[in-house]
Amino acid sequence: MIEPERNIERAAHLLRAAYEKQMGGDFQGAIQLYKDSIAEHPTAEAHTFLGWTYSFLGRYDDAIQECESAIKLDPDFGNPYNDIGSYLVHLGKIEEAIPWLEKAKGAPRYEPRHFPYINLGRIYMKMGKIEQASREFEQASFIQKSLERMDSPEEDAETIH
Repeated sequence: MIEPERNIERAAHLLRAAYEKQMGGDFQGAIQLYKDSIAEHPTAEAHTFLGWTYSFLGRYDDAIQECESAIKLDPDFGNPYNDIGSYLVHLGKIEEAIPWLEKAKGAPRYEPRHFPYINLGRIYMKMGKIEQASREFEQASFIQKSLERMDSPEEDAETIH
């Protein structure tokens, strides 16, 4: 195996280990493992998850910085756009969050696709923009139902015929 492949595999292993630490509540351990993964082979996912871990600790400025690094690595990856929007809301910068969430909606590679719609709906509700909020929630519901139908074996059987 050539060295770059080994770095990518090691980085992926560290990313999985970091996620497990994070889900187990060991945020400091997760932070170190995410940083180790990034040192081996930087990915948008590792930066985004490191940012998410910082957010659990209330370190929103650090979280935003990691998401910005993720976007530089892969501008098609939608998760960091949504996350920046979410972190800005936590910082009380609600209107600044809107363009980030709009970018998340249009990102080619993003799961779960309905999250930025929900987040925008919540923002518009806070702003008293009920019609806009309703449209965002309706779109989120449509996306979620569409995804559920696509995952349904019955739907698969119906579309084959």
